[in-house]
Amino acid sequence: MTERTPRLSRLRRMVPDARAGRPAEARGGRPRRRGAQPKVVALGGGMGLSASLAALRRITGDLTAVVTVADDGGSSGRLRDELGVLPPGDLRKALAALCGDDDWGQTWARVIQHRFQSQGDLHDHAVGNLLIVALWEQLGDHVQALDLVGKLLGAHGRVLPMSAVPLELQALVKGHDPERPDDVDTVRGQAIVALTPGEVQSVHLVPNDPPAVPEAVAAVLDADWVVLGPGSWFSSVIPHLLVPELLDALTETKARRVLSLNLAPQPGETEGFSPQRHLEVLGRHAPKLALDVVLADEAAVPDRDLLTEAAKRLGAAVELAPVARTDGSPRHDPELLAAAYDRIFRMHGRIGPWR
Repeated sequence: MTERTPRLSRLRRMVPDARAGRPAEARGGRPRRRGAQPKVVALGGGMGLSASLAALRRITGDLTAVVTVADDGGSSGRLRDELGVLPPGDLRKALAALCGDDDWGQTWARVIQHRFQSQGDLHDHAVGNLLIVALWEQLGDHVQALDLVGKLLGAHGRVLPMSAVPLELQALVKGHDPERPDDVDTVRGQAIVALTPGEVQSVHLVPNDPPAVPEAVAAVLDADWVVLGPGSWFSSVIPHLLVPELLDALTETKARRVLSLNLAPQPGETEGFSPQRHLEVLGRHAPKLALDVVLADEAAVPDRDLLTEAAKRLGAAVELAPVARTDGSPRHDPELLAAAYDRIFRMHGRIGPWR
């Protein structure tokens, strides 16, 4: 028995309470009727998670986002430093991505994403960041406050932080100093790691054993599908695997697990990475985690055989689909990505009660 197992058992006992904030039709306390939608949990951060959520909300009404909380740059970093709060930026982006396409949803998405432009202290603060932090201070509960913001926005899903404590991301980087190309240095802070020169070898969190939010663990254990990525590989995707209770839940859940790859390497963080190398570094950080499906854009995979072999080592099949926007930018198209997820859920899932 691992040291983490007792903690996961404790969180399992908290699952009924953790689900209490969800709509009755989204809770798992009773058998689902035929025609019910799949329970999907998406993990990540930043624009990668936003792209996944914008797609997933089109195919299920039972959607939970679990968001990294290691951001230390921009408005989030300033609020974190001044008030000691969780960085709200990635949580805000996830809420905006879950807004509907009607006037209400799109208006609120623009409002919470709006940034002040001034010569004073408010410059570059996002409205949504201030709203989230204000509700945290008013309610004293991260999850309750985010649920309330989601209700205000009419969000098509729920947003949860992966941990209730602010985290620092640290990376071991080879060649961070160009004058010492063979030396390995420790680089601190998500904003710096994301753009670091040199080769990121591994990342870890400080504190190194952060507590998971019980509702996030409950959602993973209760899911039909778990989607990891796309997003900044070392600073948004892998950090979820460094929270012990969350990793245990990802390992033990009965849900099928999909890993969604990026459309292109990220300058600095994963520059020069092949699709299969993304899988290799993820496997090194979580060697016991098995996957079911790896989703990649067919135009972004130069060697399908190499990717297939790397996916097999993680227990996964490869699904290639056109999921990029047609303007040539390395961004996912929400409709195409939704179609790819829907096909994966139908082809690779157990016979689902929603079909």
